Amino acid sequence: MEFADVVRRRRMVRDYDPDRPVPPEVRERLLEHAVRAPSAGFTQGWAFLVLESPEERERFWTATAPARPAGAPDAWLTRMRRAPLLVVPMSDESAYLARYAEPDKGWTDRDRARWPVPYWDVDTGMAALLVLLTAVDEGLGACFFGVPGDRVDAFRAAFGVPEAYRPVGCVSVGYPGPGDRRSPSLRRGRRPLDETVHRGRW
Repeated sequence: MEFADVVRRRRMVRDYDPDRPVPPEVRERLLEHAVRAPSAGFTQGWAFLVLESPEERERFWTATAPARPAGAPDAWLTRMRRAPLLVVPMSDESAYLARYAEPDKGWTDRDRARWPVPYWDVDTGMAALLVLLTAVDEGLGACFFGVPGDRVDAFRAAFGVPEAYRPVGCVSVGYPGPGDRRSPSLRRGRRPLDETVHRGRW
């Protein structure tokens, strides 16, 4: 598939065929492409938790899904739980602070205030985007969604994730299922370039 087609076809898929697992070789390409993302100082301060077995995926959803009243099913969650593969990209701020204290960078104070934005999260987000784009190129669907802030500790405990690593979100991957529908939010339309691009000055 041409790169322009991959970009145009990328969208968030929220329902999956539970009977079609992601082939191992495709899973590995998703991860191999993720680590090709750019990172400040070539720090590569990311980690990826890969969850494939039913038990692993159920543990993820149990740890991260907000509690709901009994008898109140969540249609979004019901569809998303069918994804046969979950990839949780995580960032490590301490890796960046340590990298920029090295001689070629020289910020020996390791002051977080030196960073105008948290590049550890930015870089990990770019890695997640490469997973999304690779999924399209492989004929799969994928969705990036957040881990609720109040569930991060439960997520870490469920999978033994070190305190230094923070999930920037999760990417569900699989073959689209029959219940997948385009998001109603898309009715808003894509903002045209002349509204979002400022050439030379604002």
